[in-house]
Amino acid sequence: MGSSTSATARSVGGHEPVSDEDLALFRREVRGTRRLRDDNRHPLERPKPPPTTRPRGADGADGDESARSAHGRLRRPRTDAELFAEAMAGVRRLANDNRVELPSRACQRPRTGSESEPRLDAPPPDEATSTVDLLDWAHAGATPLKDDGRVDVGRPKPAPLPLQSARDEQSVLRESIETPLSFEDHLDIGDEALFLRSGLPRRILGDLRRGRWVVQGQLDLHGMTRDEARLALAEFLCRCLREGRRCVRLIHGKGLGSPGGVGVLKQLSRGWLAQREEILAFCQALPHQGGSGALVILLRVGGVRPAPRSREPAA
Repeated sequence: MGSSTSATARSVGGHEPVSDEDLALFRREVRGTRRLRDDNRHPLERPKPPPTTRPRGADGADGDESARSAHGRLRRPRTDAELFAEAMAGVRRLANDNRVELPSRACQRPRTGSESEPRLDAPPPDEATSTVDLLDWAHAGATPLKDDGRVDVGRPKPAPLPLQSARDEQSVLRESIETPLSFEDHLDIGDEALFLRSGLPRRILGDLRRGRWVVQGQLDLHGMTRDEARLALAEFLCRCLREGRRCVRLIHGKGLGSPGGVGVLKQLSRGWLAQREEILAFCQALPHQGGSGALVILLRVGGVRPAPRSREPAA
């Protein structure tokens, strides 16, 4: 019994004995398995790096020949020629038929003068001691510029003139002078403030009263004293004449707050206007333009009179 047991059992690696059946079963289970190395590590396959182009230097040598190994050693710095050759590796040279021939920079001008004229780079003659001689030597061979070679600097354009407005005013004035005064015009005048320069037809005054003239400016005398109003009126009329205004309005007020209900500036302004030669006519304004508190004035062209100076109080 003891001999059979020893025959069927085996000792594996100094361990307990194993029967043949167990050993056969183990071998059947591990069939096809590869044995590991002695260090118990399995080698892994690393992916290969993609292939890279190796540039060549100017002398045709491979770029790797000039580089040291990658085991901690540095590469030799490449020269400018090698860098330029690497940058121009894919550049092709243009064909000769694709080039444009440019004109020469220096244009040879034909000499119009004689060949004996002194050159600019030549030294001045010894006898040229005065300023005039040196100036003649410096200007030798120079030709004057043509008139069409000058550039117009562009002068400021004058202000536009209101030609159409002037023609309309002349037409109204001519019609007023040529048309006689009708019977209805005599009835319309009444007792309102009117003034017409001597020698002018009354048709001008009728057109002024009906509002046929466009009012181009106005002056308000409210809140002014007598001297302030007279000075302001003179300056206003002078400015209107300089600017070419023909019809203006003067607001003097109705005098409702004055003593006796009579406006002082209302009476004075009429006398001031009648004394000025540039006034052709004036009349009371229409109701929507101020009525009895304003005057519509017709000026002539030009004839600017100096504005009077303000009166200084006596010491």
